[in-house]
Order: sequence, then C-alpha cells, then structure tokens
Amino acid sequence: MRAIFVDANESLAAVTERLIQPGDLPVGINRNPDIRPADLPGLLAGHAIAIDDHTQLPVEVVKQCPDLKHIVFLGTGARSYMDPEALKAECGVDVHIIKGYGDTAVAEMAFALMWDAARQTAMMDAAIRRGDWPRVVGTQLTGKTVGLVGTGGIGAEMARLCAGIGMKVLAWNRSAKALPGVEFVPLDQLLAESDVVSVHLLLNDETRGFLSKEKLARMKPGAILVNTARGAIVDEAAMIAALEAGHLGHAALDVFDQEPLPAGHPLTRLSNATLTAHAAFRTPEASDNLIGAALEHCRRILRDGK
Repeated sequence: MRAIFVDANESLAAVTERLIQPGDLPVGINRNPDIRPADLPGLLAGHAIAIDDHTQLPVEVVKQCPDLKHIVFLGTGARSYMDPEALKAECGVDVHIIKGYGDTAVAEMAFALMWDAARQTAMMDAAIRRGDWPRVVGTQLTGKTVGLVGTGGIGAEMARLCAGIGMKVLAWNRSAKALPGVEFVPLDQLLAESDVVSVHLLLNDETRGFLSKEKLARMKPGAILVNTARGAIVDEAAMIAALEAGHLGHAALDVFDQEPLPAGHPLTRLSNATLTAHAAFRTPEASDNLIGAALEHCRRILRDGK
C-alpha cells in the first residue's frame, strides 16, 4: 500500500519528510500545490491513499483512479473540495478529515482580524507606505460584546481570548453546550447585541449560506463580522451589499466563496474589509499537528489492511 501527498507546498513537504517514521508505508510527495484535477489520475495510479490539502477531487475524476481507496483531507472542510458521500457511494473511496489540529492558530487569527477591523492597522500601514498619514478613530474592544456562532474547538479558544481582554462573550451553538464565562443565547439575540460576530461553523448542507441576507440584517448596525471558517457559510453578495450600505461596519475575512480571490473582486475595492489568504491555520505548531495526524491516519489504514 502506498500514499501520496498530492499538492504539497514546500513547507508542508518538509514537515511530512520530517515526521515520516521508520516502518511507515511509502508516502510520495508531489511538490506542485497547483496541480489540476485532470492530472490526478496519472499521479494517483498505484496509490491507495491520497493526502489532499486543497485540490478539488470531483467524483468524475476519482472514478478514473481505480487504485484509490482513501482520501485524507488536511482539515475539516473537505466538503469545499469534494463530495464525501458521493465518493463513498460511487467510487468506494473513504474520506478522512482532521479535527483540532489548529484550534489555537485559527482562533488567534480570528482574534487578530477582529483587532485589525477595530483599529484599522492594515489600512494605516498601507496608507503610510504610500506616503499618507491617516489617523483613524478606532474601536476599543474591552467592554464590547463578541458573539460566537459555533463553539467547537476554535470557537472555545476564541471565547477564552476574548474573555481575557474583558469582552462580554455571547455564543450560539447548533447543539446544547456550556463554556465557562460564556452566555449561550438565541441566534437573533446574539446578532442584535454583538459588536463583533465571529463565525466558527463547519460547512455542510445545513450551514451553507447560514448567515443569509436576513440574518445579516439582524446584526447590530456598524458591527464587525469575522469569518475564519468557510466563505460559503456567509451569503457573500449580501455581505458585500451590507458593507457598501454601511450596515456592516467591517468584515475581516480569511475565507471566501472562491479561492484564491479573483483579481478585481468587489471585496478588494471595499475600504471596510480586511482580507487574508486562508492562512489562519498556517503556523509551525498547527502544521506539525496536521501532518502528524494525516500520517497517523495512513498508519491506521495500513494496520486495518483496507
């Protein structure tokens, strides 16, 4: 049995090579992070396991990969890149995801994005480099209310960070939950009372478009929206309209409907948007956790002999 990392950048390739242990099944590394789905059948020939960071794996392509039995997706958002149920039903391929590897890293990025939206640091930096000298009146976050939509591992870490600076923390979760210092409230109350709304949901059929035009309209006027989860959880067109109208004060986004964000996208023209390149989880600590967990999936599959 062999595995291959289909789309490794140099950083993740180096981590993979470092963490492979004696006795592991052979793991090939394709150092082309921009591989096209059409190239996958040739690449995957002879490999039972594909380790996938961000490459689309549509059913029609996987049907051309008869040796493939498992996909180990590097993260929790596999549905953004493939249809796990269809792959199992039509191709007999199991999709494995990795949870918890970057909870702290992603929460810290959400926290940083919230601060940038409040104090406009990125905007001022860019303006000063152009020779301008803007002196923005920012928002003081201590004493403000943050609303967390979803309280898994990342949401719980965000709650800890926000409570640590003296913010009131509200939360809504799809299932009953309790966290120290967090007040769980109905979603409409959270949207209406929060100065900052931070999204921490998994993307699935129930959460796609979850923050709709109607829900965005219920947000407190001038509030900040932070999204480090998945772009498709928020109605992007409605969010842009709310930013343009000023109902949303600022959107701080690490994720988008289409990635990379196309040149000239409407978000790039908005001064009240802070944009980062789906990089919230990219820290050395999270990368080690991520690749270590992927290799452990491979070891388990080898032990099970399936």
